[in-house]
Parts: sequence; structure tokens; C-alpha cells
Amino acid sequence: VQLQASGGGLVQAGGSLRLSCVASGSTSNSYAIAWYRQAPGKMRGLVARISITGVTSYADSVKGRSTISRDNAKNSVDLQMNSLKPEDTAVYYCNRYGTGVWGQGTQVTVSS
Repeated sequence: VQLQASGGGLVQAGGSLRLSCVASGSTSNSYAIAWYRQAPGKMRGLVARISITGVTSYADSVKGRSTISRDNAKNSVDLQMNSLKPEDTAVYYCNRYGTGVWGQGTQVTVSS
């Protein structure tokens, strides 16, 4: 399986972005997918996760502002982020949860 992340960009504080993680080589709804982010000088941290059964979980820092969901038609897992803050600025990666399979990362920059 390969993962392709996209959807990042430059947005003003308070804006929204929708990140997409498209899987190839397998059906994405057959495994858990997670989104992580890494800001400069910081460790990569978990942002959100969706299980095979659709159970979701979020980091406290994005809870209430973000929604992770599956789009089976696109074979993707999307991360909708609203009310973005400058501290959300990071490279965002998707991951087949618990494995070494990662997407290439997409940059999110939130200006104040």
C-alpha cells in the first residue's frame, strides 16, 4: 500500500483546510489511518485517527475543530480542519496506523 497526502496550503487564522490521504494498492477502509503533524523543532505528534470500524479520536489541541472521515469513493481518509490557528502550522503526514507506511507530508501554514 502507498499513501498520498494532499490539501495543505497557506491560510489565515480562522480559516479551514481539508487534507486528503489517498491510498493505492489496497482499500483504505481495511485498516486504521492516522494523521500526524510535525512543526519545526518539534517531534511528530498524533492529530487524529480513525479505526477500521470508524471510531475516531483526536488530540486535545484539535478536538472540536477537526474531523477525520473516510471517503470510500476516493479511497481516502480526509482531515477537515476548521478555525485554524498559527500553532497548527506544521507538515501533516498520514500513516497506516501502527505501521511504517507513511504519506509524503503536506505543509499547512496558518498566518496570524
